[in-house]
Amino acid sequence: MSKLLERLVTQQLVKYLMENGLLPDRQSAYRAHYLMETAVLQVVADVLQALDSGNLAALVLPDLSAVFDTVDHSTLLQRVLRS
Repeated sequence: MSKLLERLVTQQLVKYLMENGLLPDRQSAYRAHYLMETAVLQVVADVLQALDSGNLAALVLPDLSAVFDTVDHSTLLQRVLRS
């Protein structure tokens, strides 16, 4: 049930963000015809360019896969069905 609800919320959120021009040009996740490989290559290129320029570079990769499981599903479902 949670995966179905997650998919519905994702579809509504992505639709809203795309319709209002709120997705960055480099956003790859949840978008058709945008490859994650391209995003990874861009990040690597940016880090290498920073290091070549003598700057420091840091990359933070938080794991947010379990965040959805902490949401009260009944409240979320009520709000999704109201919109």
